[in-house]
Amino acid sequence: MAGITSYGAYIPLQRISRKTISAATGWSTSAASAPGEKAVANYDEDSLTMAVAAATDCLNGLERDKVDGIYLATTTPPYRERQNAGIIATALDLQPAIRTCDFSDSIKAGTGALLSACDAIEAGTGENIMVCASDCRPGKAGSFQEVMFGEGAAALMIGNKDVIADLKGSYSLSYDFMDQWRADGDKYNRIWEDRWIRDEAYTKFIPEAIAGLLKKYSLETKDFAKIIFPCVYLREHGAIAKRLQLEPEQVQQEILTTIGDTGTAHSLMMLVAALEEAKPGDRILVASYGNGSDAMFFEVTDKIKKIKGRRGIKKHLESRKELTSYERYSSFRDVIPLEMGFRGEVGPSMVSVMWRERKTILGLVGTKCKRCGTPQYPYQRVCVNPACGAIDEMEEYRFSDKKGRLFSYTSDSLAFSASPPEMYGIISFEEGGRFAFNLTDCDMESLSVDMPVEMSFRKKYADQVRGIHGYFWKAMPPRA
Repeated sequence: MAGITSYGAYIPLQRISRKTISAATGWSTSAASAPGEKAVANYDEDSLTMAVAAATDCLNGLERDKVDGIYLATTTPPYRERQNAGIIATALDLQPAIRTCDFSDSIKAGTGALLSACDAIEAGTGENIMVCASDCRPGKAGSFQEVMFGEGAAALMIGNKDVIADLKGSYSLSYDFMDQWRADGDKYNRIWEDRWIRDEAYTKFIPEAIAGLLKKYSLETKDFAKIIFPCVYLREHGAIAKRLQLEPEQVQQEILTTIGDTGTAHSLMMLVAALEEAKPGDRILVASYGNGSDAMFFEVTDKIKKIKGRRGIKKHLESRKELTSYERYSSFRDVIPLEMGFRGEVGPSMVSVMWRERKTILGLVGTKCKRCGTPQYPYQRVCVNPACGAIDEMEEYRFSDKKGRLFSYTSDSLAFSASPPEMYGIISFEEGGRFAFNLTDCDMESLSVDMPVEMSFRKKYADQVRGIHGYFWKAMPPRA
């Protein structure tokens, strides 16, 4: 039977208080209705980089060559016509004989991708399919969306061996309900009246989907250890739970006050949080929202005890940095355009070079000498070990999941950066190899020679001439 075999998540390091947004825009009523803070993707992050981070967390301890599918769910893909899931597969250094697919255009796409992956496993067309859900939705300054939208990602591996949570059943609803929408060419979501969305959608669709699932499988709410559902209106979230006659301990805590509304990733991030606390035998029901609802339920197995080393939701929440400047926050998403100057200009990208060097650039793949075992980046034909010097005796070697230390570092206040200064460091990898990388998610005061670092897939530049998003790996201090 198909089910979840591993999980992972990603929450950006930076958080901004909703009071900070309210003080800058004057929307005190929005801040009052949504207390707490929200997660903010850094200037070099987007839905794709966050999906890679969540997938990396999910793959901890797993064999990457066994993954035969990547499904990405997002309403904010960097590309409208270039498969974003394919970029993720390359960044993760997965085999090319892999099925990739993008799911989009609804925040229900996360559970849609999850159900599709389970169907593929049940049909025998795949053995291990990774489902990534990630969104990075901008909100217009002073809008309700700006207050509510947060950024994050979840990743779930679906298979039929070593399953930690069996999919036992599902029930789906589809309604062409216009609550929020974004037409092609729109930067920001448009929204209808809150009362309409709250009373006609959330408080009806989610209970209907859950009730439909319970009836279909002759179950009751008391049969579940956790019931998960999203709702951007916190009071109504409690009202839905009361309507379903749930005990407080059955309701999975909403992530609105700590992360925000993460779109396609929202329900799946809550599911990851539930799996972190789950015990063998627990039943978990998860429902999504968006043009209807998908409801599904899982039963946790003894294999859940073997899941170790995940940052998931809990550790990412503990690792945080407060962003106190609304102006800086706004510049990250081009709400406040920044003058780049000639130093920030990017020339036309060499598409042919990007193809030929895709594993080197996107996958951070170098070489390792077969004779002496010396790793090198970028790839080389001649071993750099002076005691070896082997020629054309190399095998591919992935650096993206290797730890390193900061050999030396510097900053550049003249180079353009949305979060100046631009920082660079020479990274010595613990298993061998050395290269220069940009540094991110840190400041100069926190850096020191020989400090540990890890690699993070980030947006390197945007080629405005050809509409190309350039990605590469940066180094950063390890998250807790």
